[in-house]
Amino acid sequence: MSIARKADKHGLLSAPIPLALRRLTVPMVFGMVAILMFNLVDTFFISLLGTEALAAVSFTFPVTFALNCITMGVSVGISTSIGRLLGSGNNQDAARLATHGLLLAVVLVITASILGLNTIEPLFSLLGATPELLPVIKQYMQIWYLAIPLLVIPMAGNSAIRATGDAKSPAQIMMLAGFINGVLDPLLIFGLGPFPELGVQGAAIASGISWAFALINSLYILIRREKLLARPQLTLINKDCRQILQVGTPAGLSSALNPLSGALLMWLLATQGTASVAAYGAAMRIESILVIVMMALGSALMPFMAQNLGANQNHRAFQALFTSMRFAIIFQLLVFIMMVPLSWPLSSMFSQDTAVQQQLWHYLIVVPLSYGMQAVCMLLISALNAMHKPIHSLIWNLLRLFGFLLPAAWVGSQIDGTEGLFVGIAIANMISGIGAYLYAVKMRRDVYKNPVKTI
Repeated sequence: MSIARKADKHGLLSAPIPLALRRLTVPMVFGMVAILMFNLVDTFFISLLGTEALAAVSFTFPVTFALNCITMGVSVGISTSIGRLLGSGNNQDAARLATHGLLLAVVLVITASILGLNTIEPLFSLLGATPELLPVIKQYMQIWYLAIPLLVIPMAGNSAIRATGDAKSPAQIMMLAGFINGVLDPLLIFGLGPFPELGVQGAAIASGISWAFALINSLYILIRREKLLARPQLTLINKDCRQILQVGTPAGLSSALNPLSGALLMWLLATQGTASVAAYGAAMRIESILVIVMMALGSALMPFMAQNLGANQNHRAFQALFTSMRFAIIFQLLVFIMMVPLSWPLSSMFSQDTAVQQQLWHYLIVVPLSYGMQAVCMLLISALNAMHKPIHSLIWNLLRLFGFLLPAAWVGSQIDGTEGLFVGIAIANMISGIGAYLYAVKMRRDVYKNPVKTI
């Protein structure tokens, strides 16, 4: 029995593929729900301060997401690199790389935070914030920039933990952080009991405290249980950081493409009228729930494939990819079937405006039909990152969003307004999914012919 198989305590190299993927995916769903609730709770309590506070914090979303993209990119680089090393039985090298990866993430985010602290007013003025909102934005962002380094280690550290095959612990950490944030938000925002009334600053401080608890828990698991942190080795730190960034930089850029394409799509919808924008905004909130299992599955597939590729189990890695793709198509088809009778009640719940209701209903009976094929493309992107082909992954995301989605949405809007635009989105998802599946078939054939050269 190989060293890698002896250390396979989470079954990524030996357990039945559906079981191993389910063990990874289900906890990730709960972790992602916790993150969604984290953001919703923040938004809810800040909205109670008034429109000005909510507008001010809304202006911060592009900036906070941009910084999080740095950590997300490094996290992907850490996860795939550690997965490969663990799969091949190189646990000491995995611990060293995890340590260097966390240091890299912290340094990058602290550098960005220092830059951000010194450019709050000019940056947000450039983004269109009015002079009245700038003081509120400054109050929030000053605390957020100071606190964001606390989030880096839980985000990157949880990726390292998931690379071992343990998805339950990271989910529990994020659920705990979400609970702490939910409890502290009203206390610090409104000054309940002995707590001072801090307004939007209170929301940022609550987030920072919850991130600190997540940091402590992540470090404990990494150091004590998984033995995935070691003393930094100065002679190898540059090599490891280059390896992480080789995957992480394209992955971070790929993450940034999604809100960029979303903003362009929103601009396209704005030409159709306010009702179209409102309908799409509501649809996005519903969609975030409908595709959450697929997002979790994509995150689960990456460490699974990375470990099996590291263990030279290429057939098993690709079997997992195609199992996931088939499951995605069937699962999302079932979700669509269930959505059909619920589409009108949901539309009525999200808006009282008849025009918004009608357009939201049209979205819900058209676009969800294509979610399975959209997931196929997302799974291919995860697989390419696991294979250390981040440029291919970035190209596929570019192709999906800017090659298919936006052009098809524009053509559809020219033919039949908002309804045509939604049909265009569905067609684009179908095309990208079919293309991704065919590309995966070709990739599998190439790997089986020449595994050493291809991977």
